[in-house]
Amino acid sequence: MGSGTIYESLRTAVAAEEPVALATVIEGPGRGAKLLVRPAGPSEGTMGNDDLDRVVARDALGELAAGRSGIRHYGEHGEAREGVVSVFIESFAAPPRMLIFGAVDFTAALARVAKILGYRVTVCDAREVFATPARFPMADEVVVDWPDRLLDRVGSELGPRDAVCVLTHDAKFDVPAVTAALATEVGYIGVMGSRRTHDDRTKRLAEAGVDQAGFDRLLSPIGLDIGARTPEETAVSIVAEIIGRRTGRGARALRDVDGPIHD
Repeated sequence: MGSGTIYESLRTAVAAEEPVALATVIEGPGRGAKLLVRPAGPSEGTMGNDDLDRVVARDALGELAAGRSGIRHYGEHGEAREGVVSVFIESFAAPPRMLIFGAVDFTAALARVAKILGYRVTVCDAREVFATPARFPMADEVVVDWPDRLLDRVGSELGPRDAVCVLTHDAKFDVPAVTAALATEVGYIGVMGSRRTHDDRTKRLAEAGVDQAGFDRLLSPIGLDIGARTPEETAVSIVAEIIGRRTGRGARALRDVDGPIHD
């Protein structure tokens, strides 16, 4: 398969916001050879042999899941810790997704800030009167449904770059949202609420079968401890926490401190 066909497939995938990675041999045998890799479906092209194709495709999927690009080094047949072949893996990842559960006052502010950061935003609430595009025109989609049902449909697509934010205080809503989110590979699960709400929710989640590993994944109360009060300030604290978790930089989360959330 020629590089022209591969580039055409790449253009089509990028235009459709489908995740795809392009691997190119930049040094060593087969310099210039290309392999186009997708999470679903067969690869296109070749690095020169099946063994190298297999290893490069595996590494390309890992880079794609993390939204990274970089150079990898291999032996001629994909051997690790060798430098015969250098391959540049370029990731064309779909925009990260943020699912916001609850059509409340804070939702619009969070959706606006998330869009600035490049997220594809979905607002979901089972109450049809509140979950309307007119209230959340900045969202990419507004879904009238229960959170667990939406996550049943899209949860398998969520990964480390994505976020679930539960902004409700209703047991009928937030417990299914959290338990369904924990069943996915989503990288961030934040849940809004006061300390008292958090304590009550923790009991209900434990009764629903959430174990310590699940609780360790929850950021609740949601956001960084910056004294946020308004919806806009709270949105900033939430996305700052998401960024800090992704980059590994130290930042004081509300989950990890005691005392009142607001001064």
